[in-house]
Amino acid sequence: MCGIVAGIAERNVMPILLEGLRRLEYRGYDSSGIAVFNTEQQQLQRIRSIGKIKQLEAKIQQASQALNGKVGIAHTRWATHGSPAENNAHPHICNHKVAVVHNGIIENYQQLKIDQLQAGYQFTSETDTEVIAHAIHQQLETTDDLLQAVTQAVGHLDGAYALGIISITSPETLIAARRGSPLVIGVGIGEHFIASDVSALLPVTQKFIFLENGDIAKISRESVEIYNADGDLVDRPIKQSSLTSQTVELGQHKHYMHKEIFEQPQAVTNALTGRITQDQVLVSSFGHQAETLFLGIQQIQIIACGTSYHAGLVAKYWFEDIIALPCQIEVASEYRYRNPVIQNNTLFVTISQSGETADTLAALQKINVYRKNNSHLNIPTLSICNVAESSLTRESDLTCLTHAGPEIGVASTKAFTTQLVILALLMTSIAKVQKRISVPHENKIIKGLQQLPQLIEEALNHEDTIKTIAESFADKQHALFLGRGTMYPIAMEGALKLKEISYIHAEAYPAGELKHGPLALIDEDMPVIAIAPLDDLLEKLKSNLHEVRARGGQMIIFEDEQSNLSSEPDFTVVKVTSNVGRITAPITFNISLQLLSYHVALIKGTDVDQPRNLAKSVTVE
Repeated sequence: MCGIVAGIAERNVMPILLEGLRRLEYRGYDSSGIAVFNTEQQQLQRIRSIGKIKQLEAKIQQASQALNGKVGIAHTRWATHGSPAENNAHPHICNHKVAVVHNGIIENYQQLKIDQLQAGYQFTSETDTEVIAHAIHQQLETTDDLLQAVTQAVGHLDGAYALGIISITSPETLIAARRGSPLVIGVGIGEHFIASDVSALLPVTQKFIFLENGDIAKISRESVEIYNADGDLVDRPIKQSSLTSQTVELGQHKHYMHKEIFEQPQAVTNALTGRITQDQVLVSSFGHQAETLFLGIQQIQIIACGTSYHAGLVAKYWFEDIIALPCQIEVASEYRYRNPVIQNNTLFVTISQSGETADTLAALQKINVYRKNNSHLNIPTLSICNVAESSLTRESDLTCLTHAGPEIGVASTKAFTTQLVILALLMTSIAKVQKRISVPHENKIIKGLQQLPQLIEEALNHEDTIKTIAESFADKQHALFLGRGTMYPIAMEGALKLKEISYIHAEAYPAGELKHGPLALIDEDMPVIAIAPLDDLLEKLKSNLHEVRARGGQMIIFEDEQSNLSSEPDFTVVKVTSNVGRITAPITFNISLQLLSYHVALIKGTDVDQPRNLAKSVTVE
């Protein structure tokens, strides 16, 4: 959450910082701000604004004095400490001397604040970040070396942070520091930049240095010095990104979410490329050690949050139903704070779009500590992620990237779909190594996955029908989603999408649980959305649907063409797919629910890509 962009160059960095903020707005949009060092006036200039980046741009254009500087920092905020307000917006400046932008949470800020108040510092915000600015200023009272001041100051901080710092004492220097929250350095010619996300800097560079946990970097126009957590000067490799600025443009789509829904056929193709051959899975695509590690696995433990958790729930059905391998899944924010029984020969799978999800990362770190203290046990870890140089991938034994491409919309779409594809490949790989499935069965699974791009294309062709259905939600405040088997977690994902972007209260239930309470909710104002694939549970589901209909509920059924349901008044049937199996069915049916939530949000007039109170990457607790 929150976005940082900063730079030092021979040119005015203001336009670069503003463009970077626009590209990072999906990370936070409660408020924003920019601070630059004006060489002519030898002072820090700052403008902040509540709301989105366009409000900040307007204030900059209306300012009596133009912001102009060759070194500067900028920030778009998702509020944690302190309400969305201009005085809480970053950058924070202490005594006109040092300016700071910060992602993360400083857990001991209250004690630091007490100490700083006693030392005579005054606070102008409710944020935890302001103590960082004061702490650095306090160190600058005893040294002119900004790097040394920052190093000493962060030594007193507990919690997570990514920092960008400039000071009038070192006008030719930009400092970056990272602990817990992601931060990258963009490498240019005679200029350098930092950002919390590669996408912010794609217009100016495709070369990046990914800072490790505990790193502090001293950055000038010509050089980058990086010191690790022990204070040692280290080399971090420069990596070339395959992304371009065009890959994160809207194109002909009105919203990023809509664009990303329609990118899913290609995203699935990308996820499969290089991982299958001649109708067989390549186990080595999970890493050169994968075959050895998979051989001894007796159970799976999946840890994830939000949409990634729903992907894991689908995979649990696959692992146990298809290859008879025990699989447990848990929400990361719960797992990290309890004392789970960790069994030998367990593969721990963490799932995260960004690879920086705070709770998932903390859960993985907890497992790694346990493994270190019990080195005789066989407990390998695997991360499924969309970002190659994320914290999650660096701390896992094995990594499998989803190759979904940049996902800007807060409501995850193509990341979820590609996570399911990778989980299907993982299941097949383990089954192959352990001889839990035959070669013909493996061939059948792979052929089904190869059909997915076409199946998704066909599901997308129903957009106009779904758009019409969405109109009936104009006055609705509640919705109920039903599914059985793998469709239950897909129902959960559909409910999450609807509530995220349309603000309609939505719940999901296993259809067989209707009589155990949810049936009391059914009336003419409660639309019920059900998923009806052609499987062994179809007849059971039909009985559940009749129970709803008998009580006056408005039914919307997404079904297989061969499920033999027909539309009637208050009983709308959309035949969205056919010829889907146990693996392809949940992926394909989910497309319709994504489109439904999108078009309902349009009718409700909400901010589709940046829904209130939410941010894309949950990098703080």
